[in-house]
Amino acid sequence: MNGGDEVAAATPAGPPPPLEWKFSQVFGERTAGEELQEVDIISAIEFDKTGDHLATGDRGGRVVLFERTDTKDHGGSRRDLERMDYPITRHPEFRYKTEFQSHEPEFDYLKSLEIEEKINKIRWCQTANGALFLLSTNDKTIKFWKVQEKKVKKISEMNVDPSKASSAPKPYLANGGCTDRLNNSPGNDFSIPAGGFPSLRLPVVVTSAETSLVARCRRVYAHAHDYHINSISNNSDGETFISADDLRINLWNLEISNQSFNIVDVKPANMEDLTEVITSAEFHPNQCNMLAYSSSKGSIRLIDLRQSALCDSHAKLFEEQEAPGSRSFFTEIIASISDIKFAKDGRYLLSRDYMTLKLWDINMDSGPVSTFQVHEYLRPKLCDLYENDSIFDKFECCLSGDGSRVATGSYSNLFRVFGCSPGSTETTTLEASKNPMRRQVQTPSRPSRSLTTLTRVVRRGAESPGVDANGNSFDSATKLLHLAWHPTENSIACAAANSLYMYYA
Repeated sequence: MNGGDEVAAATPAGPPPPLEWKFSQVFGERTAGEELQEVDIISAIEFDKTGDHLATGDRGGRVVLFERTDTKDHGGSRRDLERMDYPITRHPEFRYKTEFQSHEPEFDYLKSLEIEEKINKIRWCQTANGALFLLSTNDKTIKFWKVQEKKVKKISEMNVDPSKASSAPKPYLANGGCTDRLNNSPGNDFSIPAGGFPSLRLPVVVTSAETSLVARCRRVYAHAHDYHINSISNNSDGETFISADDLRINLWNLEISNQSFNIVDVKPANMEDLTEVITSAEFHPNQCNMLAYSSSKGSIRLIDLRQSALCDSHAKLFEEQEAPGSRSFFTEIIASISDIKFAKDGRYLLSRDYMTLKLWDINMDSGPVSTFQVHEYLRPKLCDLYENDSIFDKFECCLSGDGSRVATGSYSNLFRVFGCSPGSTETTTLEASKNPMRRQVQTPSRPSRSLTTLTRVVRRGAESPGVDANGNSFDSATKLLHLAWHPTENSIACAAANSLYMYYA
């Protein structure tokens, strides 16, 4: 390598340019004036690891699966086509695959408590033998599902000649019985030849070319949580997963449904001493012994399962100290973390509280690497949001596959995408509609402001009271809580009430 090449290689590349988002697809779009059914509201979204399948869960306890179609048209996976330099110009396209009823409403008679069927979380498991596996949970019960294409079997080669069969329907009994037999008379749909049948030919079951998708519940993990389950997360070992409620985190083996191990318990001896609850939990994507969980006080704890069976002590604690004099009645409410997600490489951790998105480096527990203001413009309206309970809304967050961008939802069916590469000032606000850029207002990009000598950056959104990030009055009734980023491409799926919108860049 010559010297000129070395100089060129040492020059740091600038931040990637902002993405231009375009509408891709919508499923379940409501027509004008159509009434929204509560059971149809989407409550969970999840891509599988390949990005070829997408699952949604709703408040009616249903799980709907979608599969990618644009790669199938070219006869190979996207990665294989890229290796062959196949020109790919199409964006990810999905089609409806199947749906099944995952949970039903239940009633706990011991506690006189209704358990609603709403799907809280969906997590994909490893595929095997062409079958898809996933975990779904409501407030109390986790289920392990297998979805597989099965060939339809038909019965053929009967003794009875179907052409001689009568068309008149007859009443049949259980186990194949017929009322004619009760009268000891042969059926009138066929005649027995003199001397009887020369041989008894049993019906033959043949497999046709038709296939049907069958969803089977393989296991039910129940009776392990006294409080509502808020998270489930698969381990990278492919054998275990965790489930978390307000006070406990349990570790399960996928093969064993009748026992779990309690690994985190924050329940005090006296419930009056309770100061915080668990709000979200997730396994590290690569290290099977590490997991993180967040709390209602705005802190994230990283724990190592190798330290002890009951992880009362944490390996690392991530929290941001509040500025002196800034405390108010709402401080603890808006500090509560509603969702955490690891980046694909496991180095960074993204958290969402009511006001902000924070990006943490798990090697640096002094404070977040970046803070992105999402709801700063709502600070003057916190009283109103508290009165109508909107302040307790739990917004999810997600990271792009390469870790260079983060996204989260907001009110008025808006979601926001931020660039988190060093030097990036990308801040995009999009609306969950067929014209995502409709609400965009061109404003001069604000320079990033360094807080310390570290790469900690704060980016501020619009801060006008009573209006959203684009200067429009916001609607707290329409909120975009759930969204997911495709694992390998710049494609986002988000839920606006009962509609699933998909965008690409």
